[in-house]
Amino acid sequence: MGTNEKAAPARRPRDSAATKELLLDAATTEFADFGLAGARIDRIAERAGANKRLLYVYFGDKDQLFEAVLQRQISKLARETPLVEGDLVAYAAARFDFMLAHPETARLAAWIRFERRDHWSQKEVDSYQTKVETVAAAQRDGRLCDDIPAVDLFAMVLRLTESWLDAPPALAATTGTDPFSARRLAEHRAALLDAVRRIAAPAPPTSRTTQTCHEGHKACPSQPGT
Repeated sequence: MGTNEKAAPARRPRDSAATKELLLDAATTEFADFGLAGARIDRIAERAGANKRLLYVYFGDKDQLFEAVLQRQISKLARETPLVEGDLVAYAAARFDFMLAHPETARLAAWIRFERRDHWSQKEVDSYQTKVETVAAAQRDGRLCDDIPAVDLFAMVLRLTESWLDAPPALAATTGTDPFSARRLAEHRAALLDAVRRIAAPAPPTSRTTQTCHEGHKACPSQPGT
């Protein structure tokens, strides 16, 4: 090599996994703020501090990037809010805490309902199906009330976990305090878990004094002296 020649600077190897995560983080924020239609690839790349070309290399196009964001959110939610043995109270607590810590999840769900109501992924369906089956199994075992279909019981609990976080601002104002203060959130969380506990509790065992009456009904209590 001549004395006037300079060695080319060594290229720093690109960490593709880290770049993908940065792009997904930026895309999550962008889609949560603007939805699929309103999101802009330029803004996502700028948020991530990455070359826009890499977004197309890693994810294809905006629709595919949106799908990747959704799949990551579904996986994160499923991992951090497990439904173990049909314990809906513990599930409600975990989901409330998750949604409070990750408000972008609720905003993404709202955009999906608005922009893509007839579109869903099989991974999301499978995630819900597993939980509904877990509720149904707990109902059969007598650990949850069985007078409400499993899918409806789970749907009610699901919405309860967001009831305050998604409450109309005018309703939140009726408390006369900061609706998201630590104290207010703790009060609502306790009320939420109590409500889920009451809704999901199995019916008490039939009284031993109950017997079948002459018409075949089982709700007729036996009379004293009979």
